[in-house]
Amino acid sequence: MENTKSNERRQSRFLAFFTGSTFKALLPFLGLVLIVVGMNILTGGKLLTPKRIRLLLSQVYYPAIVATGVFFIMTLGSIDFTEGSTLGVASIVISVISTRLDSLGALAIPLAILGGILTGAAIGAFNGFVHVKFKLPSFIVTICTMYLFRGVCAYLTTETAVPASSAIKALDEDWIKITVTLAVLAIAFFLFQFTRIGTDVKAVGSGETAARFSGVRTNRVKFLAFVAAGALTGLAAFVNVIKVGSITSTAGNQLETQILISLVLGGLPITGGAKVRFSNIIVGTLMYTVLNNGLVMLGFESATQQLIKGLVFLLFVALTIDRKALKVIK
Repeated sequence: MENTKSNERRQSRFLAFFTGSTFKALLPFLGLVLIVVGMNILTGGKLLTPKRIRLLLSQVYYPAIVATGVFFIMTLGSIDFTEGSTLGVASIVISVISTRLDSLGALAIPLAILGGILTGAAIGAFNGFVHVKFKLPSFIVTICTMYLFRGVCAYLTTETAVPASSAIKALDEDWIKITVTLAVLAIAFFLFQFTRIGTDVKAVGSGETAARFSGVRTNRVKFLAFVAAGALTGLAAFVNVIKVGSITSTAGNQLETQILISLVLGGLPITGGAKVRFSNIIVGTLMYTVLNNGLVMLGFESATQQLIKGLVFLLFVALTIDRKALKVIK
């Protein structure tokens, strides 16, 4: 009898672990290891060669910067679908400024970067203002502006691609992209973990009404989150420009989907709130990049790749979503 009860207690603890918050927190890390090991085996060890690792990292830099901004928005329980079109417009601004002001020498590059950041911040401010002022759900606002600014990007590149100056293209060095990415991640980590900014965004995500009663200026927090996300996307546009050299109408195409999938794969609950972890950015971005490259290396067609990524995305949403907090999605 005692043995039976002891076994039942062990089974109960076992089940509690795999259905509890501890397992959900470890799941993204386990998923990353599983995908890396699995894809490396399936590709015959070709995935983790030095050349392939360098290629993987080159595809992580600007998505990680963009994901950092979107991370704060999703922690609020909101969502932003404009990253791709914002990146496209900001990339065009950076390219034009770098070309027009090329005669200024080294001064042209920081002015071009500033122009990209301000462009992204302006788009983010527009999204945040409409969302806060008119009390519209963020996903509706940003879907509309996604098409608006994608149209702007297409209009500006109708006749030909927009080239950047040779000086800015010469900055395509790994150490520059690594430095910019790590600096963004380090500053964002500090703000999220050790300042009131992190506390406020998690409070709003957990419950906007309760956060307001506790003294959080919720509208300002939401507005500034969109501005910051736009500004970071503008900075990511700089990394994109030095990589591609010239901008076409497809710049940033489907980036918003990639960022959303990456963050959810990293374990970020789509409801936001207190259960969000900063590691969601890094783990998710790496997981998406490895999965995407592995599928390409295995020779799957585009439609099959989309199907597999969709299934993986759906699985992680089902495993990580906080069903008790579904009502706070904004």
